[in-house]
Amino acid sequence: MAELGKKYCVYCLAEVSSLRFRCTECADIELCPDCFSAGAEIGPHRRWHGYQLVDGGRFTLWGAEAEGGWSSREEQLLLDAIEQFGFGNWEDMAAHVGASRTPQEVMEHYVSMYIHGNLGKACIPDTIPNRVTDHTCPSGGPLSPSLTTPLPPLDISVAEQQQLGYMPLRDDYEIEYDQDAETLISGLSVNYDDDDVEIELKRAHVDMYVRKLKERQRRKNIARDYNLVPAFLGKDKKDKEKAPKRKITKEEKELRLKLRPLYQFMSCKEFEDFFENMHKERVLRAKIRELQRYRRNGITKMEESAEYEAARHKREKRKENKNIASSKRGKEDGKEGEFAAIENLPGFELLSDREKVLCSSLNLSPARYVTVKTIIIKDHLQKRQGIPSKSRLPSYLDKVLKKRILNFLTESGWISRDAS
Repeated sequence: MAELGKKYCVYCLAEVSSLRFRCTECADIELCPDCFSAGAEIGPHRRWHGYQLVDGGRFTLWGAEAEGGWSSREEQLLLDAIEQFGFGNWEDMAAHVGASRTPQEVMEHYVSMYIHGNLGKACIPDTIPNRVTDHTCPSGGPLSPSLTTPLPPLDISVAEQQQLGYMPLRDDYEIEYDQDAETLISGLSVNYDDDDVEIELKRAHVDMYVRKLKERQRRKNIARDYNLVPAFLGKDKKDKEKAPKRKITKEEKELRLKLRPLYQFMSCKEFEDFFENMHKERVLRAKIRELQRYRRNGITKMEESAEYEAARHKREKRKENKNIASSKRGKEDGKEGEFAAIENLPGFELLSDREKVLCSSLNLSPARYVTVKTIIIKDHLQKRQGIPSKSRLPSYLDKVLKKRILNFLTESGWISRDAS
């Protein structure tokens, strides 16, 4: 009698009592899963005919070795339950699958087969992309803690707090930057009958207010970073005396004033490092020029440079002494009579030896020469800077005198050749 209840595949005659595929167009055609998947055809049956899955209730989806012996019907009920009740509601899922399964069994089977099993590995990626936007991130989100976390209070006395209008417990000032910023949202309220345009307008007001808060906090951070409050109160001078640094030249001070707009984009340490690197660059360039000068003079070793510098110093000293001695000898020999015509005129002491010779040869007084020289050099500098200038030379200066003076200033290096 037990043999009569069994079903067999009409193609390979294998037992298909647990699971078989029945043709909906041909009578008494039932195939095993292997023959059905191979597209077996027998008699009037064709592979494209419709079919019906017949499960005897004993077919296991994961094979006989799977723990618990879950049938295909229970698997289908489990998937329906997870879709209906959601992940984690194991009690409701167990009641939906059947009384034979406990919530613990349902949880263990689903986790082991559908999450950590082959099906879960194939469907769930190793790294799940995060589609959630963190509005509390410290990099400036709408709910960033940097907008709400106050800075440490300033270390100043009570009198100085009153002078600045500073409230240390709130880390605020009586008069903040953009004092009326709160008026943007002070009267806002969300009503149930607001249309889309009104809601977007209110959101725009909130966005403008958040931008003003960010700007206010940014200014506070810059003031803290660069110690602007102690500088305003005169406390930074004492700190500078305690920690002496290298002496800052006049050119570097002027450059710092020109680059002040960069303060808002760089921290105090970055700004100081920037200038220190610029100072190192100038030192290195000067050192490179010195080494190039040594190389031009045939020096290839550093130990030879000290001897060269000492010899160069002696040569310059000897040349200077020679010029002084020659000038004294010229006066003693009566050569000073060469400039007798102009030596008593005002401005004679301002001229160099070559300029004295020029004025003497041109029969031009030192004062007039200095005037013409000043006008020519001033016009040349304005021309180099792109400033239009109209030269107003004195009337006593003819073309010949002007050409002689321009040639002299060009040869002496006072002006460039393109200006002459």
